[in-house]
Amino acid sequence: MSLTGPAERRTAQALDALDAALRGDAAPLEFRPADDDGAADWTPRPDVLDLPHPAARADPGTADAGASTEPPAVVVRTSGSTGTPKQTLLSAAALRASAEATAEALGGHGQWLLTLQPSYVAGLAVLSRSLVAGTTPVPLLTGTTDPECFAAAAEQLTAERRFVSLVPTQLSRLLDAGHDRATAALRRFDRILLGGGASSDELLERANAAGVGVVRTYGMSETCGGCVYDGRPLPGVGVSADADGRISLSGQMVALGYADAALSAERFDVDPATGHRRFRTDDLGALSTFAPDAAGTPADPAPSGATPSSVPRLTITGRLDDVIITGGVKVSAEQVRAVLLEHPEVTDAFVGGVADRDWGQTVRAAVVLGAASRTDEVLETLRAAVRERLGPAAAPKSLQVLTALPLLTTGKPDRRRLLDLLAEDRP
Repeated sequence: MSLTGPAERRTAQALDALDAALRGDAAPLEFRPADDDGAADWTPRPDVLDLPHPAARADPGTADAGASTEPPAVVVRTSGSTGTPKQTLLSAAALRASAEATAEALGGHGQWLLTLQPSYVAGLAVLSRSLVAGTTPVPLLTGTTDPECFAAAAEQLTAERRFVSLVPTQLSRLLDAGHDRATAALRRFDRILLGGGASSDELLERANAAGVGVVRTYGMSETCGGCVYDGRPLPGVGVSADADGRISLSGQMVALGYADAALSAERFDVDPATGHRRFRTDDLGALSTFAPDAAGTPADPAPSGATPSSVPRLTITGRLDDVIITGGVKVSAEQVRAVLLEHPEVTDAFVGGVADRDWGQTVRAAVVLGAASRTDEVLETLRAAVRERLGPAAAPKSLQVLTALPLLTTGKPDRRRLLDLLAEDRP
C-alpha cells in the first residue's frame, strides 16, 4: 500500500479543506461518501451560513453564552436509519472541544487510522482529532475488514501513540479472521474506540482475550461523535435522564442544531446549570455513580477534576422507538436482543415491532447463527429463553434466520430494511 495513492492524496487535501473551514477561512464543508478508490470527498456548503442561527431561535433568556454566535464549520447528514435524515451543524469550537476531550480521556494525542468515511461523524472526528494533534491519519476506506489490508495500513502509522475507531462489525470480522498479522496490528493500538452500535459482551471478551484494548463509545453526530467512554462522560460532558429515562447530553461539543429550524427547536436547548448546548437523544438509559471500594479508592477512576461521587455512569437500556407495545404490554427490543445474544450459537440479532391488527404490535426477530447450528432446536430454545427471562409477551412471534444482518455503509444494521424483512415474515 502506497503512502502516495489517491486515497492518501485526497485525505491530505481533505485535511487542508477542513483546516480552512475550522479556521473560518473557507465555507462550511459537507463530506460525501467516498468513490470506489476510497478517497475522501467533500463539497462547500456556503448556503448554511444564510440560515437563521440557532441562537436566534432560542429563548433569549437561555442563550448559550459560550459559542452561540459561532457559524457552522461542517454539515453532517445523519443516515436516517431510525428516522428522517438530518443535516447537523457543527461548529469549529465543538469539533475542537471533542478532540481535546478525547485526547484527555485517552491519555494524550496520537496518530489515527481512518477506517470510517468522513461523511459520517466518526470518520470526520478522526480528521478533526488529527488536525488538533498535528498528526497525519492513514486512510483505509476500502477493505477495512480484510486482514491483510488492515494490517498493511496499520503498519504505516509512525507515531508512538496510535488509535483507530471501528464499528462492532469491523472488529468482529478482523478477530474472526484469526490472522496473526492483523491481530498483532490490533494489539499495537493504544486504544480502539468501538462505537456506532451496541457491542456484545462476547465480542468484548474475544477482544480482551486477544490482548486488544477496546473502549466502548457512545455519541452521535449531534455531539461530534463519541462523548461517553465505557459509560463515563468525557471531561466537560453533562449527562442527564428525565423521568422516563430519556438521555440528554450537554457540553461544548454539542452541535449548533439542525438546518431544519423546527426540528432543531424540538431537540436542542441550553443546560441552565452550565450554559452549554444540550441535545435530547432518542436513547433510554440509567445513571449511577462511581462508588469507592472499602479502601476508599474508586472502583473506576473518575475523569480529571471530578470527585468519584459526582461522576455518573451511563448504561443505555434501549431507544424510544425500541419499545414495542404488544397487547398493552411494553417490551424492550434491546432486552430481547440481549437474551438472544446470550445463546452460544447466535452471532448477531435484531429485534423489532411489526404492526398487528389484534395486538397493536408483535415482537419479531432476526438472528444470525453459527454454521453448525441445528436451526429448529436453537430457535425453540431462544423463544423459551426470552419467555422465561422477560415474560410471554416478549417471546418473538417469528424468528428469521439470516446469513448476515443487512448493514448501512456506516456498519450499523439497516433498521428500515430489517423491519421490512420482519414484516414480510408471517408467523
